Amino acid sequence: MTEGKAADSPTSRPTVNLAFTGASGAQYGLRLLQCLLAAGCRVHVMISKAAQVVIATETELSLPGSPDAMQAYLAGTFDAEPDQLLVFGREDWFAPPASGSGSRDPLVICPCSTGTLSALATGASNNLIERAGDVALKERRPLILVPREAPFSEVHLENMLRLTRMGAVIMPASPGFYHRPQSVADLVDFIVARLLDHLGLPQDLMPRWGEDRVTRKLAGKTDNGRP
Repeated sequence: MTEGKAADSPTSRPTVNLAFTGASGAQYGLRLLQCLLAAGCRVHVMISKAAQVVIATETELSLPGSPDAMQAYLAGTFDAEPDQLLVFGREDWFAPPASGSGSRDPLVICPCSTGTLSALATGASNNLIERAGDVALKERRPLILVPREAPFSEVHLENMLRLTRMGAVIMPASPGFYHRPQSVADLVDFIVARLLDHLGLPQDLMPRWGEDRVTRKLAGKTDNGRP
């Protein structure tokens, strides 16, 4: 990510809605949150009960129960500026992502459980995360879902196909290896970089495919480094 945070006022920041559900892979969502804040975005965070359990299991973080306490905890952990990070409760129907008349901000569900996939594919709106996904679909807002499951059942695949046809982007947490990762963090960053690319945000977590070759060609060099 670029160094430093945007100097714009909170109301002028780009906003991203970020939801955590109960699939494994909390590190992907937490790293994305960190990068979004570093990029100067305002982030509306929604965390399911199951996601709280997963985060406590997979990381050193132990989130408090109430949205306000969770907001203060995450803001302190990730060095968010005042009013940059907002956490909404599971049934906060007055939250901006809950209505089609709210702002047209993208929604990323990372990680996305197969239960959430099912709910979105069938139009369920039993909590704020499901409602936010339903709104994103009906309003044709950007919606990126990051499932982490293996193997996928026929039901999972049918739900993903159905959601893709509705306009969602399905991005399984399946990192590549052509960038020669040296750590688990490198694998996490591969997926987070792809998410940032899809959100149209700058990132330097990993080079885009072919960038080095373009740079060399512009410099008048061949692949062996000689003109």
